[in-house]
Amino acid sequence: MFHMTDYSDEERDTVRSAAFGAMLLVSKADPGFLAMFKESMAGSKALASASPELRGLLTGGMPSPPKGGPEEIDKSVLTSVEQAVAILQQKGPDEVEGFKAVIVDACNKVAEASKGVTPAETEAIGKVKSALGVS
Repeated sequence: MFHMTDYSDEERDTVRSAAFGAMLLVSKADPGFLAMFKESMAGSKALASASPELRGLLTGGMPSPPKGGPEEIDKSVLTSVEQAVAILQQKGPDEVEGFKAVIVDACNKVAEASKGVTPAETEAIGKVKSALGVS
């Protein structure tokens, strides 16, 4: 069991950025103004299903969106996902698998939220899964 005080502000920001960034990668894979709202709601609902401990890490405001071109954004988000897993492995090992599952679920919900899953969304989900260490 871990406590919020076990995490630095930077570590909490990394975990939060990873979660929201992963959903962003899937959403931007098939952009659309109205789709963005549906996808955001679907992803947020999935994150809300996380354990109370993970929800504690995921709350605290929206992280700043990654900056740069598409490749830079992808690299930044995927690095955050890898770092978040490493942080949880060190400080909250009982939450690692739950984190991975809730992120994959959120990404799937984002992809399914508007007009079905596209090949580009499937590819984005694959990148997130790889960064999570999930097959």
